[in-house]
Amino acid sequence: MNDAIVVENLGKRFRRLHTDRPGSFKEAVLRGFRNLRLQEEFWALRDVSFRVPPGKMVGIIGQNGAGKSTLLRLIGGVGQPNEGEISVNGRIGALLDLTTGFHPDLTGRENVFVSGVICGLTRREVSERMDEIIAFAELEKSIDNPIRTYSTGMQMRLGFSVAIHTDPEILLIDEVLAVGDMAFQQKCLARIQEFKARGCTILLISHDLSQAKQFCDEVIWLRAGQMVARGTPEVIVGEYVAELASETRRRTPASMPEVHTPDGTELRVNENRFGSMEMEITAVRLFDANGLPTREILSGQPLSVAIEFKTSRPIQHPIFSVSISCESGFICFDANTAEQNLKLPIIDQCGRIVLHFERLDLAGGKYFVDAGVYEKDWAYGYDYHWHAYPLEIRAPKSQGVLRPPQLWELSDLAKDMETVDGSLRPKLLEQLGAKL
Repeated sequence: MNDAIVVENLGKRFRRLHTDRPGSFKEAVLRGFRNLRLQEEFWALRDVSFRVPPGKMVGIIGQNGAGKSTLLRLIGGVGQPNEGEISVNGRIGALLDLTTGFHPDLTGRENVFVSGVICGLTRREVSERMDEIIAFAELEKSIDNPIRTYSTGMQMRLGFSVAIHTDPEILLIDEVLAVGDMAFQQKCLARIQEFKARGCTILLISHDLSQAKQFCDEVIWLRAGQMVARGTPEVIVGEYVAELASETRRRTPASMPEVHTPDGTELRVNENRFGSMEMEITAVRLFDANGLPTREILSGQPLSVAIEFKTSRPIQHPIFSVSISCESGFICFDANTAEQNLKLPIIDQCGRIVLHFERLDLAGGKYFVDAGVYEKDWAYGYDYHWHAYPLEIRAPKSQGVLRPPQLWELSDLAKDMETVDGSLRPKLLEQLGAKL
């Protein structure tokens, strides 16, 4: 199945004009055409790559100016990238600027026709959906009045209603879920969930991080036009919140002492290490079945992951997590103490926590063990180490990720079937059931 959205090495450059440039041709002449040149060029996006499978909902987070809206506009066909490529497979419905294209002198009904046709509907399709569009926007009493008489909220509600009635296969949402009152917002969120349930691919920009955690399958974190991290909402949102919460007090990479893992990998803040550092992971060690340090095991062998930590103040009920990911970043396994209902005590000193795998049934290849410790409600991360601890699994070459215990058995179908109560029942199932 083809991916719905493919972004490869995307880059978008803009030009920034001089702040003291002339505002008119006359002023330019009087100044002697000074300050007309570009002051500088800057990259709003650089080296951004990701793929979104059909039916997935991906959140995009980051501070203002991170390049989130630019990314969605390029995917929606508004503008061309300076570098890289974008491939989109499906009909796009874009919730970027809800009131764009509305003419103030046309009525709400007339603007619905114009916007619907711009979105790819025929005039007949717009006519058939007109009542639904008006009812969803809750503008029955005002639909035949000029748009200039609408409040900003009314215009946004109408624009949202038009966009979601175009049957999109891909939906781009740029910070527009704050339209209308609370009841209308809930109606919008419910409709978006319906789209997701029907298999619509959705990209969502929202500063409401709870929405990203609640609705999204994955989250992409952008900073200054570059992709910082991509992964599960709980992990990425936690890292992002931790950075915001500790921005003024956290030590910068330049002021932090060099920190290395036991095998010599350097830990660099905001590259392969994230968090407020109120509680620190001092080491992550891997041990084989004999309790010896290792970076390589056979598929199906036991493995223990030991996380050593320290804290400078009492930390209430922290959550520890361990995940195993491929080199591409795909997460093969993820576990944490919270999902096991393991409520840790208040920690105020150095310690160690160990996760034991009775057997690790992964296909052969190179992996990374990622470890983190989080605030008790997942509000943010204290310390998270990403792709700093390599693990190699040795096994015969095969496709896929899992390599569970397996048994192939060849038998004569005619001999292994018998009639029971008028139906056929395989003896092989009985044999396997007995073994289990």
